[in-house]
Amino acid sequence: MAATVFPQHIIARKRDGHALTDAEIAAFVRGATDGSWADYQLSALLMAIYIRGMDTAETTALTAAMMRSGTIADLSHVPGIKVDKHSTGGVGDKVSLPLAAMVAACGVPVPMISGRGLGHTGGTLDKLESIPGFCTGLTLDEYRAQVADVGCALIGQTKDLAPADKKLYALRDVTATVACLPLICASIMCKKLAEGIDALVLDVKFGKGAFMQTLPEARALAQAMCDIGNAMGKPTRALLTRMDQPLGRAVGNAVEVAESLACLRGEPGAEDLMEVTYALGSEMLLLAKVAPDAQFAEAMLREVVANGKALAKFREIVTAQGGDARVCDDPSATLPAARIRETVTASSSGHVQSVDAMAVALAGLDLGAGRRAATDAVDHAVGFTRIAKVGEHVEPGTVLLEIHANDEARLAAAKEHLAGAFVIGAERPESLPLIVERV
Repeated sequence: MAATVFPQHIIARKRDGHALTDAEIAAFVRGATDGSWADYQLSALLMAIYIRGMDTAETTALTAAMMRSGTIADLSHVPGIKVDKHSTGGVGDKVSLPLAAMVAACGVPVPMISGRGLGHTGGTLDKLESIPGFCTGLTLDEYRAQVADVGCALIGQTKDLAPADKKLYALRDVTATVACLPLICASIMCKKLAEGIDALVLDVKFGKGAFMQTLPEARALAQAMCDIGNAMGKPTRALLTRMDQPLGRAVGNAVEVAESLACLRGEPGAEDLMEVTYALGSEMLLLAKVAPDAQFAEAMLREVVANGKALAKFREIVTAQGGDARVCDDPSATLPAARIRETVTASSSGHVQSVDAMAVALAGLDLGAGRRAATDAVDHAVGFTRIAKVGEHVEPGTVLLEIHANDEARLAAAKEHLAGAFVIGAERPESLPLIVERV
């Protein structure tokens, strides 16, 4: 009979800098799941991990234990290699919407479980729920059936998936232990690996509008998550992408859905968004082994956009999840619209030197497009469109951004945040690569 390992002994070992065993980590996660560890004990170990860190073996064991704390979706009945994508979050990052439809239209099953926006970054679920009737709350059985029938499902985390993560994240949020690499990796990867995927592509963002401010921080996070995925038998790749200005020309919920649909129709205007989407999609097709190389993979993705199959797949997903499929034909008549429109214009001529993604994101929070707290309501109609891009030439009166608002007071607050968000200068700035590294 195995000796009982008490929480305080595990806490003390990590406090003193020791690597925890798989059994100790499993006891910690089990205690978070079944309530046998008190919140103060869970918090103490979280802080010890925050201070002392974890090696790759510990982080992998933590991820596996959290993944197994609930149900692991079984998609073995779905033929083909199931591939998903995860982004660490940014401003205007609606990549998942066109990407899922494009990859699924290429014949690769895409089981995608996403989150809601919290803080300055938007959430895929909030964007999708701006489509009238769209249901992101499918059960695991409904999710499995839709992946088999449609080739893609876009849903939120169910209570059955990785319940330990929900408990531990809530404690991390109130104990100043969120910004800890092993805990971040385990939180992200346990949910992704529980959704039944065979492989994973990561979009790890860095810059003013990202959680990771610097390239070295993003590189460390990407490498750590790839190490975990690969160690658990799920081939994982990452792209490091720049997030200093908003991605695309729209930030919000309904406005980002409209921009995503425009991309699926092949309309120009969001070239940076499509650059990232094609790059991530190519990695997904390579992992799914349906393309021999990246050039062929990108050609496949461009073809399903050009021939309408990607848009048709998005329509199929919307219909399957109860949404109003007319959004695919006429977004402006289907999506919620704000009652106030106001533009911010340039006051001088020159080139756009920078667009502060964080300032735009905070202005979006002022409008109600996102949440400062998990309990906040989201206004799906508000946000920004026609956002000018770095390097573009402007004259006095050129529109830098159009605000979509539903409240005058919120509009005024947003405009304060936007003051100084656009820097105009005489010289055209150096063009920096959007996709910086592959891990």
